[in-house]
Amino acid sequence: MTVLAFAIGIVLLVVGLAVSIALHELGHLVPAKKFGVRVGQYMIGFGPTLWSRQVGETQYGFKAIPLGGYISMAGMYPPSPKDRVPAGSGRRNGRAGGGFFATMVQDARTANDETLIGEEDTRVFYRLPVWKRVIVMLGGPIMNLLFAMVLFAILLSGIGTQTATTVIASVSECVIPAGAERTECSPADAVAPAAAAGLQPGDVMLQVAGRPVETFAEASEIIRESAGQPLSILIERDGERRTVSLTPTQVTRAVTDAAGQPILDANGDAQMQQVGFVGIGPEIAFVRQPIWAGPAAAIENVGAVAGIIWQLPVKVYETGVTLVTGQERDPNGPLSIVGAGILSGEVAAADAPILNRVSGFLALLASLNIALFVFNLIPLLPLDGGHVVVALWDGIKRAWAKLFRRPPPAPVDATKLVPVTFAVFIGLIVMGAVLILADIFNPMSIL
Repeated sequence: MTVLAFAIGIVLLVVGLAVSIALHELGHLVPAKKFGVRVGQYMIGFGPTLWSRQVGETQYGFKAIPLGGYISMAGMYPPSPKDRVPAGSGRRNGRAGGGFFATMVQDARTANDETLIGEEDTRVFYRLPVWKRVIVMLGGPIMNLLFAMVLFAILLSGIGTQTATTVIASVSECVIPAGAERTECSPADAVAPAAAAGLQPGDVMLQVAGRPVETFAEASEIIRESAGQPLSILIERDGERRTVSLTPTQVTRAVTDAAGQPILDANGDAQMQQVGFVGIGPEIAFVRQPIWAGPAAAIENVGAVAGIIWQLPVKVYETGVTLVTGQERDPNGPLSIVGAGILSGEVAAADAPILNRVSGFLALLASLNIALFVFNLIPLLPLDGGHVVVALWDGIKRAWAKLFRRPPPAPVDATKLVPVTFAVFIGLIVMGAVLILADIFNPMSIL
């Protein structure tokens, strides 16, 4: 692999990640503004500001580290409680009590209060109806899901999937016995049925045993089930159709799974079976899928990623073990943005046609957006799912009070959950550090 191509792959992933984050925050921004909430900032990245511009009441900009983003909405939480303690008591108004976490709660309230104009300020997030707050918070993850659907649609319907077609790419001259380590024919080897029947590279199989075939897998299945039985194959050669007759010979081959890997028995040996063989190889080409294949693939990936996220602490622990022991990592396990960058670099530098590399990058970026969608739905603050839970709890309290004809309760004060938010944040940092170290010293690879 070339260093330049590897670096280009990393840069492309960073740009793709920045676009994904921008769309995520746009998913929050648009409904927030639509519902009248004042949005002070829309920023992509963290750290020092590289560029910004004020448009109306909102400052738009980019920061130095493109690994996140945010919008600042007025009144994410209700204002701090007013003076509820006697004068001269020595306690600050609105403080939850002494100690580290109490200080964090107060600081969160103070920062929130700075976004409020006054008690009558109505353009604040916490005053929105529950359903509007849920829409605002779900807007970000949903944008990532929609972006993933678009990427998968481009990948599957625009470029296509590599498929073994019914075009014959190669014809074997002989039948080499199973287990033989050679690839060249010997005088003792029987002539392959396809060669004996006169099949040639470039022939297109239309029917096998009178059954139309659209993929090589369909033709192969018929041939494998017809050992010793005469078959007629309708082909097209140079624009003309002709029928070729042959009889598949019976050979011993390993039983494989859907991924083409040998299935092992209880002793760890490959399971063998008797199948029909004619000696043809297919031409591999990109075959475009129906337009709904992209969204379907995205939904399917949501389930797979959700299975990983649900077990994230365990998966990260297992990854940490491989970091210490040097064992091979689970190819379906989690990885950090560093690991994603390494994979993107390998895809860009791979010795493969450009279309294959583009497909690999699109698949990686689409999967990354699926991960952002699922991860942000975790019902814990500071993630979007945590804000949705707070909004729903507020709605339940109000519905309960209305049902029993009680006065409307005060809005749910999520700043009281700052200690939980802090614990989640620390947990995410620890897990992220483990994954980054694993991706540096024991990385997953596509090579």
